[in-house]
Parts: sequence; structure tokens; C-alpha cells
Amino acid sequence: MLAVGIVTEVFGPHGAAVPGFDLALCADRAGPVPTDCGVPVSIGHGLERLAGADLVIALPGAGFRTPPGPDVLDALRAAHGRGAVVAAHCVGAFALAAAGLLDGRRATTHWRFAELLADRHPEVSVEPDALYIDEGSIVTGAGAAAGFDVCLHLLRREHGAALANAVARDMVLPSHRDGGQAQYLAAPVPEDGEDERLAEVLAWARENLHEPLPVAELAGRALMSRRSFARRFTAATGTTPHAWLRSLRLSRAEELLETTNLPVEEIARQVGYGSAAVLREQFVRRRGVPPRSYRRAFAGTP
Repeated sequence: MLAVGIVTEVFGPHGAAVPGFDLALCADRAGPVPTDCGVPVSIGHGLERLAGADLVIALPGAGFRTPPGPDVLDALRAAHGRGAVVAAHCVGAFALAAAGLLDGRRATTHWRFAELLADRHPEVSVEPDALYIDEGSIVTGAGAAAGFDVCLHLLRREHGAALANAVARDMVLPSHRDGGQAQYLAAPVPEDGEDERLAEVLAWARENLHEPLPVAELAGRALMSRRSFARRFTAATGTTPHAWLRSLRLSRAEELLETTNLPVEEIARQVGYGSAAVLREQFVRRRGVPPRSYRRAFAGTP
């Protein structure tokens, strides 16, 4: 039920400022489907509805250890074959693997079942620490609430950061989470004074992206040594301070490219890069296109 709620919440209505999506729930046959919370879901469409979909998301279910029937696997293959994006999160990835769509690709799933996926499908390169993995026409995500990460990533990729941010704000969620599943395994971050200081420093950094923000300065604001700060930061976010800042700077640059007419040089300054050339280098390396091409691609996107 959580997975159904995630998808219908992200792609459901969010007010007049956000374009609507034609969302349908499908199964191998229409009718009521039991859920893990005891409330059945009424499915109005069979597999024929997949034939016209631009995006197909395989949702997780309790029976994931048994592969779907041949009709479902054929429908997934057919959708991918005609150019639809096929995605899954949590143990929904097992359906994509059973259909052969993950062969020779990187993929992720809930960390608890990553080893099982790798054992059953050795032709798949399973990465258990990732929140999601984008392989172009195939996207997989981690477990449970990582479904939000997958769906928001798809929105951001296809429709731009401004739309993804608007939907995330409507759901009171971050539009992008840094780090991976490792931060959620068996080492919760202790809630003490140091973590409160760390949270305050991260909030300050978000508001001051135009500054250089060296790790030594961040550590000083957190009243920690540089080494302690780096260790605490990684435990709390699952990534390094440098990687976190880079992701934050590029996400802000995306939003400014979409929603303003600021010159790239000014955007580079506002997000903390010394020049437009440095921003371009990072943007091409991480996003695959230069800033000006990104802006043209999303011109007119709400």
C-alpha cells in the first residue's frame, strides 16, 4: 500500500501550477487486489493499459520471490521495447530482473534483499547502497520511502528541477536526498548535541552556497575537528561533505537555469563556482550536458 500511495501522490494532482499526469493502476487482470494493510485496492485496468504508457513502474509486493506470470513479463518487455521508461523500486526490481530487463545493467533494491537479487540474477550488477540507479530507459530504486526518490528523480529528469521541487514542496519532502542506503542499515545517527550542530551547519551551508564553504570552515562552525566533522557528516548523510556540496550546487544551478534568465556566469557565482567554465565542467560531468543546453531543453517548463 505504501508503494501505491507513493506513486499516486507524486503523479497525482498538485494544483493548477503543476501539469497533471494520466495515471493508471494496472494488474494482470482488473479487479480488487489485496494489500499488506488489509485494505484491498480496486484496479481498473489490465495489462492492455501498458501498451500506451510512457512510464511503467513495477511496484513491490509480498509475493516478489515468485516471478510474475508470462503475460506480465511480456508486457514489461513490450513496453520497454517500444521505448517506454520502465522503473521499479524496492522488490519491484525482481519483476524487471525476471523479465530480463536488468541483464547487463546496474540495479538496486531494498538493502535487505540485494543479496537475494544478486544470487538469483548474476547477470545483474546489484548495487545495494544506492538510493536509485538511472540506466536511461531502466530506473531502479531502494526500498520503502526511496520510491519517492525514484519518482522525483524521474520528474526532475524528464520535466526539470522546478517541477520536481514544486511537487516535493507540496508533499513536504526534500526534492533530492544525498547519500545511499548505507546510512539506513544498522547504524542510526545518535541524536545528541553534535548532530544538532551538524544540522544547523548544513542549513547554513544551503543558504550560503555562493561562498567557497571549505570543509575546515564547516567543521569549525560545528565545533568539531575536520576529521571528526567528516566522519560525523558521512554517518549522517551517507556521503562526503564535498559530494554533498557539489550535488547541492548543481541542483541549485539547475533550478536557476530553468526559472531565471540570469547569465550562466551569474548562476556560477550564486552557486559557489569561481567561473562559468568551472560550472560547465561540473555540469557536463554530472549531468551530461552543458548548462546552456540544459536551459534550452527546459525552456518553458513550469
